Amino acid sequence: MFEAAIDKIPAIGFSLNDYKHSADLSHTEKYIEIIARNVLEKGLPKGVCLNVNIPANSDKAIKGVKVCRQSMGSWVEEFDERVDPRGRDYYWITGVFSNPDNVEGTDTMAMEENYVSVVPMKFDFTDYDAMKVVEGFDFSTEPKGENPNKKD
Repeated sequence: MFEAAIDKIPAIGFSLNDYKHSADLSHTEKYIEIIARNVLEKGLPKGVCLNVNIPANSDKAIKGVKVCRQSMGSWVEEFDERVDPRGRDYYWITGVFSNPDNVEGTDTMAMEENYVSVVPMKFDFTDYDAMKVVEGFDFSTEPKGENPNKKD
């Protein structure tokens, strides 16, 4: 998805919040179609892609679509040591999703409230607030105080 956006190609990544091999995707089609149609008809800003998360199928109807920001959650990885059928050891990555940022306006909250979340994303890790702080640094190459190499 990001690779396409970097190359100025409109891109959408769709994910289903269901980790079962037998996950039911039947409820996703109408949302995928409407989101894709909107992108095709209206386009996306250059360098932007969409990260779409769809709640797992349940007896509760999806309430709609929310445009949100990405929450600041992350996976805390764990490794499960296993043995394959030939007796060789291997490791399976497991873990839990830790999210202290599950607040209104985030993708995780939208999904918790049974909405499809749409997060416009771009590949720019610049921290614009931090730029103001770093611009105040002293980047002079001269040592502070008297210059020992200075000739009179």
